[in-house]
Amino acid sequence: MKGQKNMNKRFLRIVGRILYVFAKHLPESSKCLGIGKAVRSFSARLIVNSCGRKINIEKGAVFASNISIGNYSGIGINCRISGKCFIGNNVMMAPGVTIAPPNHIYERTDIPMNEQGMKKNKSVVIEDDVWICTNAIILDGIHIGEGAIVAAGAVVTKDVHPFSIVGGVPARVIGWRKNVEEGEENKK
Repeated sequence: MKGQKNMNKRFLRIVGRILYVFAKHLPESSKCLGIGKAVRSFSARLIVNSCGRKINIEKGAVFASNISIGNYSGIGINCRISGKCFIGNNVMMAPGVTIAPPNHIYERTDIPMNEQGMKKNKSVVIEDDVWICTNAIILDGIHIGEGAIVAAGAVVTKDVHPFSIVGGVPARVIGWRKNVEEGEENKK
């Protein structure tokens, strides 16, 4: 019985991938009455490990099957997610975001880097209510805390604290959405 269930899941993933080959080229969510959004969301549900309600997968997005997407979350236009990734609820991802967990092994100098293989994926965790802006890059093993904002073009190489705003290369804290000590919203 378990073998049959696994075979059905593999079959549905294959069907989802075939459907997504076409769906990723459909118009953006805001165009054509949202047909592209509906077809991409349907095919994503067949492909990924787990999928919440009312997700939005935009045109040109590419993602691995070992991701989880929470309720009301989205993957923006031309985003790329490779490797294991957990995306919480209400996560917004702008166009061009890259989540690139796998990394090359490069320690040996007597062997070309392209022949040394890949490091084991640590996975990326993005908690609830996070906004990742255009062309941000998030590297392997990063944990982005609840309510954080990752600025456009940022390269995230270290964990991001809850309710912080990070930007730059490498990303560093440039502001806060809340006064962390008092738990109050900043008034700027």
